[in-house]
Amino acid sequence: MKLEADNETLAENKVLILYLLSIVDKPINNDDLYRLVLSVQDINYFYFQQFLLDLESSKYIIKYTKENNILYELTENGRSTLDLTLDMLPGIIKLKVDTNIKGELKEIKDESAVNAEFIPISENEFIVKCKIIENNVTTFEIKNLVSSREQAINIVQNWNQNAGKIYLNVTEMLNENIEEEGE
Repeated sequence: MKLEADNETLAENKVLILYLLSIVDKPINNDDLYRLVLSVQDINYFYFQQFLLDLESSKYIIKYTKENNILYELTENGRSTLDLTLDMLPGIIKLKVDTNIKGELKEIKDESAVNAEFIPISENEFIVKCKIIENNVTTFEIKNLVSSREQAINIVQNWNQNAGKIYLNVTEMLNENIEEEGE
């Protein structure tokens, strides 16, 4: 694929991607990363994909699959390269990133959120609510009555750290065909 732009512009776009990944500082999926880039700079989707391939082949970013999502993350080599090349990014682009990124990250977070809370019913009873919210719609929710505050705290922490895995296990168990006894 031949990109029709000067080398400086191509390099700026790659540095922009590295810069955004450094600010996000956690794995991010392709669509959300592209959305962040578009909030700052108008980049053709196919060029964006080529930039990701180039950055990945140079070992500046890694791409991996987790729970059926393809995620991108900045490598240490990418961080070092960003430190050396950040000056290539025009000040106006940095300003756009700094002003736009918080709003975009909040929108991305709101679209897919894991939420857990507990509500005391009495001194020894708590209701724990665990949810997954996508595009502002609750796609999964489970409530559980527990008999201690410690149990409630443990469930909330476990959900926040392992919601994807728990969700998959519960869904799989709900979809299992239960054989009748005696068959």
